[in-house]
Amino acid sequence: MEDSGFKLRERESDSNREREREMGGGGGGAAKGWLGQMGLTKSGGSINWYPGHMAAATRAIRQRLKLSDFVIEVRDARIPLSSANEDLQPMLSGKRRVIALNKQDLANRNLMHKWISYFNSHKQECLPINAHSRSSVHKLLDLVEFKLKEVMAREPTLLVMVLGVPNVGKSALINSIHQIALSQFPVQEKMKKARVGPLPGVTQDIAGFKIAHQPSVYVLDSPGVLVPSIPDIETGLKLALAGSVKDSVVGEERIAQYLLAVLNTRGTPLQWKHLVDRETKDPHHELENKPESVMKDLQNKGKKRMNKSNAYRVQDMVSEVQRTLCITLSEFGGSLEDESDLEILIEHQFEALQKALKIPHKASEARIMVSKKFLTLFRTGKLGPVILDDVPDASDSVS
Repeated sequence: MEDSGFKLRERESDSNREREREMGGGGGGAAKGWLGQMGLTKSGGSINWYPGHMAAATRAIRQRLKLSDFVIEVRDARIPLSSANEDLQPMLSGKRRVIALNKQDLANRNLMHKWISYFNSHKQECLPINAHSRSSVHKLLDLVEFKLKEVMAREPTLLVMVLGVPNVGKSALINSIHQIALSQFPVQEKMKKARVGPLPGVTQDIAGFKIAHQPSVYVLDSPGVLVPSIPDIETGLKLALAGSVKDSVVGEERIAQYLLAVLNTRGTPLQWKHLVDRETKDPHHELENKPESVMKDLQNKGKKRMNKSNAYRVQDMVSEVQRTLCITLSEFGGSLEDESDLEILIEHQFEALQKALKIPHKASEARIMVSKKFLTLFRTGKLGPVILDDVPDASDSVS
């Protein structure tokens, strides 16, 4: 195990030895602090991603912020604090703003109310949203209008700025606002659509979009920018896990190691125990044993049937991954408190996941393929909703 690169620090208090049993955080001392030190591959260490365009964009954002009447700060609902750009917080604290916790469909709803209470206790407006949901975006716009009501009565032109770290869904939100604006307001000029992509850093300039008349309201989209130096390793790993830092910067295997460490120390796989004794049934097994004429007839049922069949395949794969992680954790004879034992467990889980995901044993890039597929299942919510950040004590300051 010497080449696994793990450098775990021992936890310093008994309270940090309690395992979080609910996926989604909010009190999991085991997943706080020390886990950030694990998964350090040979090229590992601190995580920073600040290409040249981010430095230029940050300067431009600071200039636009001075002119903005309102700010929609988009954060990832799975990392409400880690997805904040700390360098911009001093300027944001003096602006009218709302923190939009996007991707709420991927976050643990049982813990979301705690985050809302936390931000509210610090007199900071917070609203969980889904940028792809029209009704959700409507609620956000209603809140913005309410907050700007007094200003709208005396100002002919208003600027609303949308900002956030990479890949939190800013462009998806901008596009949803466009669609709503097109249906409600007469717009003379053709509005450009914001580019949306699965990779961080898609938007690399600042563009203004008119969404309303009387008064004229412009929404300013902006590139996703990170801080020049991410404060700690675990914050960097959370950003990477959520897709805000390019995988190539950190390494898929390192990110997957961190994800497995979080799931194991929280005891999340044990929640999938009901799948262990359930024999996964391949929906295509019966079809394979039917006569050719029957098979041909079934294949002509159309694309809808095939789509449903593909959905079954994905669900079977998810169930197999969950069963695999549950079994490996249940049979684990070591201590999750011991870094060496945890290393051994994660190494075993990588091997088991390779079988579960049906990746060829001799594939030279097997571990990378396992990591990529495993991360995709997590990022698309197939492994269940999660909040990686822990809700701070009420006395802690808010960003």
